[in-house]
This record gives sequence, C-alpha cells and structure tokens, in this order.
Amino acid sequence: MAAGGGSVADPLSPSGVPCAFSPQSQAYFALASTDGHLRVWETANNRLHQEYVPSAHLSGTCTCLAWAPGRLQAKETPQRKKRKSEAIGTSNQTDLLALGTAVGSILLYSTVKGELHSKLISGGHDSKVNCIQWHQDNGYLYSCSDDKHIVEWNTQTCKVKCKWKGDNSSVSSLCISPDGKMLLSAGRTIKLWVLETKEVYRHFTGHATPVSSLLFTTIRPPNESQPFDGITGLYFLSGAVHDRLLNVWQVRSENKEKNAVMSFTVTDEPVYIDLTLSENKEEPVKLAVVCKDGQVHLFEHILNGYCKKPLTSSCTIQIATPGKGKKATAKPIPILAAGFCSDKMSLLLVYGNWFQPTIERVALNSKEAHMCLVRDISNCWAPKVETAITKVRTPVMNAEAKVLVPGIPGHQAAIKPALPQTEEIENKRKLGENEVSIEERLGALDIDTRKEKDDLPQTNSFPVLLAQGLESNDFEMLNKVLQTRNLNLIKRTVLRMPLHAVIPLLQELTKRLQGHPNSAVLMVQWLKCVLTVHASYLSTLPDLVPQLGTLYQLMESRVKTFQKLSHLHGKLILLITQVTASEKTKGTTCPAQKAKLVYEEESSEEESDDEIADKDSDDNWDEEDEEEKESIKDEDVDEENEEEDEDAEEKDEENGEDRDVASEKELNGDSDLDLENESEEE
Repeated sequence: MAAGGGSVADPLSPSGVPCAFSPQSQAYFALASTDGHLRVWETANNRLHQEYVPSAHLSGTCTCLAWAPGRLQAKETPQRKKRKSEAIGTSNQTDLLALGTAVGSILLYSTVKGELHSKLISGGHDSKVNCIQWHQDNGYLYSCSDDKHIVEWNTQTCKVKCKWKGDNSSVSSLCISPDGKMLLSAGRTIKLWVLETKEVYRHFTGHATPVSSLLFTTIRPPNESQPFDGITGLYFLSGAVHDRLLNVWQVRSENKEKNAVMSFTVTDEPVYIDLTLSENKEEPVKLAVVCKDGQVHLFEHILNGYCKKPLTSSCTIQIATPGKGKKATAKPIPILAAGFCSDKMSLLLVYGNWFQPTIERVALNSKEAHMCLVRDISNCWAPKVETAITKVRTPVMNAEAKVLVPGIPGHQAAIKPALPQTEEIENKRKLGENEVSIEERLGALDIDTRKEKDDLPQTNSFPVLLAQGLESNDFEMLNKVLQTRNLNLIKRTVLRMPLHAVIPLLQELTKRLQGHPNSAVLMVQWLKCVLTVHASYLSTLPDLVPQLGTLYQLMESRVKTFQKLSHLHGKLILLITQVTASEKTKGTTCPAQKAKLVYEEESSEEESDDEIADKDSDDNWDEEDEEEKESIKDEDVDEENEEEDEDAEEKDEENGEDRDVASEKELNGDSDLDLENESEEE
C-alpha cells in the first residue's frame, strides 16, 4: 500500500518509489526503481528473486504497482486456445503483479513464470497511471490517471469493462471497500462510488494537494446495534502530497458531515503507509507511516468518533550507522517501506538504497517512544567481488619504447623545457617507490590541475540560469537564483525570463512556499513580481485555473488566520505598552528641588533656640550659670517688647492706608452710580 511515485519534475507528484509487499505472508517485496527495472526481493533472506526490464522502461517508466489478492486463475484467451492444457496446469500458481506506466498502459507480470503475462492498452488511459487496485472477489482491476478518468478492466479478456470520469482534475488514488461494493477515488476531493451503478454515494472535503493514499481502517462499524449495510459507519484514512496530516473520515448515513473526524500528525510527507484492520469496536487500529525524512511513525488508536486534536505517534523508529572512530558521527539510514507481519506484533523494515535494499524483521515489544537501530550497511552497498574485478589490463611498456605525442604526422610537437619536478619523478621510479600520481604527471606536463572557483552568477545571466534550472530541475542552480534578496535584480530577472518558463516558475514557487518560513518570505517577492509583470500572459492561458489551483488554495489557507493574528497582535501591543509604562513610572524617582520660599513661625524659632540651648547645657547646674541665664532671659524679654511696639506701629500705618483706599472706592462708587442714573434717564 504505497504512496506511489511519479515524475520527479512534477512538484505535486508523490515522493518515494512504487513498492509493495506481497499479500501472502509478505514473502516478497516488489520495487520499481527510477531506471524502469522491476525487482522482486525475498523478505526472508534478503535475496533478489526476480528482475524484469520492460521493453519501454525508459519512455514508460513504472509509476505504481499492486499485487493481486490471492492466486488468480489466468483463463485462456482466444489467441491461446491451442495451449489450453498448459494454461490450466499453471493457472493455480500464477501470482500477478500489475504495473502502471507513465504512458497510460498497464502491464500484468507473472512472478511465478518470470515473464510478462498480458498488457492492457486498448481503450484505457491517455496519460500517466496514478494508482491501481485489484478487486478481491472477481479479479477486476481498477485504475485512475491524469486524464481524469477511472477505468474498470477485465483482466481475463484484457479489455475495458467500463470507463467514467472521476473528477474535474486528475484522479490520484483509489481504494475498494471491504465488501467490494464501493470504490473510493480522490484527486483533491474524495468521492465514494457505487460500483454497480457508477454513481457518487458520498462526497468528502479532501486535501489541499493531491491525495496519495486511501485505506479503509475498519471492517465493522463501532456501533453494532444498528443494521450494517456494508459501508455506513466505516472509517478510512487519507494522506496527501506535502501534507503532514493523515485524515480519518467516517461514512455517515446522512450526507451532511463532509469533514474529517480525526487526524494523525507526522514529521514529513508520508511515503508508504501500512495498517492492521480493526475487526471490532474494541480492537485498535495499528498504523505504520514511513515519512520522506526516513523515519517510521507507529500509531495505535481505537476509532470511536470525533477527536479535535491531531494524534501523535506512540513510537518512532530510526536507523543510523555506527560512528567509526572518535571523530566520526553516526549518519541516518533512510527507511523506504514498512509493513506489519501476520502476527501484528512485528514489523518488516526496508531500508538503505533502492537498488540494494536491506529487509529486516523488527519486534514491536518495546514501550519506548523512540527507537534508534544501529546498523552497518557499508557492505551491502559495496559491489560484489565478481563485479569489482575488471578485464582491462595495463600493458607492460619497454624502456626503449617511444610515446607518440598528438600532432600532425611527420612533424614534431614543440618540446617544453623540463621542469624540476620531472627529476623528482624519475628519482622515485629509480628508488622503486610507489607509482607516481596523476597529478604529478600532469604537473610534469605543465598542466594546471587546480580547478577554478565557480564565480557567482552575474546579473545578466540570472534569466538564463533560471530557465536552465527549471528545465533541468537543478536544485542548486535554482537556489543560486531564487535565494537573492535584491528586489531590483528580481524584477529584471522576471522581465527578461522567457514566457514558457512562467508556469514552471510558479509551480516551483508553490513548492517552496510550503517549506520553511524563511524561504517563503523570499518566494513571496518572486511571486509578486511574476504575477504583476506577466499578468497579461497568464490571463491568456485557457487552463490557468487548474495549474494555479494549488497556489490559490495555499494562499487562501494562509490568509484565513491573518485576521485572527492581527487581532491578537493588536491586543499584545496594548498589553506590552501598558506594562512598559507601569514599569517606567515605578522606576522613576522624584528629582531633588530647592524651595524658593520657606515660611517659619516665630514660635518655631524660639523652640529651636531653646532646644539648642538645652543641648549645649551641661547636666550639672552651677549658680553662675543660672545667673547668666536669668540675665539672658531679661534681655530677650526687652527685645520682644520692642518688636511688639514696632509691629503695632506698622499695623496702625496699614489701617490708615486701608481707610484711604476705602474712601477712594466710595468716591468711585458714587461716580458709577451717577453714570447709571444718567443712562436710565436717557
């Protein structure tokens, strides 16, 4: 049950390579590598069982594969009536493997005979086959393609039984219900079809990107009290390209609920998914998800309704190499596929290289949340002894033999003066030391072996580099161009780029926008320039909506949370400003200020003088001191009487002035009254 692989150039194609375990106790593991070869490995002893190379393996590479459920009988075809006895004798031993290709054809390969059984071409697909599913009862084959159609094949007659349109865009995944009466199909939305009438039974929301995996997780509904019609109440799982969430959906009796009931979260895009079916409501579903980063996440959950938060894995498995030496560090080994064994307590892991994978059975009795297996696979990747020995021999040259230099026949090439390094080489040969290196030989020929450093691309070469990088899908070349932060350079590059590279550039920007936020900031600048500069060209494209549908959905999903984030941002700014203002008021101290005017009462002066006198006096009083104090008091009384007389005189003067002022006011008041009376008479 692999999330099949597609073309590398398509940013929305699933990651990984098409692969699957055989249904009978997982004895074999089939793998279609990128070079078009089909290899079947024995899981018990990790030995290559068969290898098949299709005739069109370069032009029509394998995009998906599926094992036949059980042993299907290959009945006779009209072309082989004469070999009827042979067909009946070998029919019970025929294990078929269906291969979908990039050109739309489907191959049926027999793993027992080791040859091509039949080929399904006529009336089928016009484009790449994305997924293949076998029917568990009648042996029919169902396939979907980029041509938006689903095809039902009769593998006995190798002809199309039925063909219908499955979606408005490409159909990327299929799955047949446990009772064999329903079919799930998915592009970006998920549809449930009735196989008998080919009508849509239910719609589901789906994912923002093409769905790469569809799997039913239960055989019976959790509520066993109600009658079961074969489909209502069942759960199924879906995974999509560039999506780290695996959604779980439930088929309801009413057609209102279209959203997922729960989801599982993983660290990267799912590449391969395997699970154990839940046969009753108490049995949990065990799920093994292989991600693009090479890890395996294990989940175990009882499906019993809606769950709001995404569920995390109960165990994560990684494989790494042992670090040899003190300075050497362990390197991770990617896990390619994982499948549950028949006992459901062990797991088959396929890791290493696609061309020479290692298959190992691992027990799942550990309760640890993280398992790291240390494996040394250096010997597995090394070529065998037979292939390492070459038949090329180095000729033994005589000392008197002359070496002809390339040039015009009959003319001698210009002889360069011997460098001092040639003497060292001759000395090494005479002393019988190791063979002279090629670098020293080239140095003797005065050939500069130093590589020139790659200069940074100039401004005028950016459009050329961008077009070449998009055509060849060169990651490093695209990084050199797209990682620039100069806005003027970005505008000039977009203005000078060819028009045929606009759509591939938008697809590449869409792919990078889903990555790290730091890179997404740069990609937004490129996207803005492309949409503003080439808006007139994009408006002329008839299929613009399906080509930019992913970008639109991505932008819409990002903008949904912008309003809430802006509200949160405003509230946080208010809180921060209030906190900083309160901290400033607490931290400030009142500055020291000198009083401009100080008012002191006389009594306070007297009290202060008495206090000073008390402090200066001694504890023991003498008669002389008493006399002095009495004289001082008499003097103080005289001074106070004089001050009182002066105050009285001042008060009399002030009272006289007040009387003069009052008399003046009365005069003024009389004049005012006279003016008022005159105005009234007028």
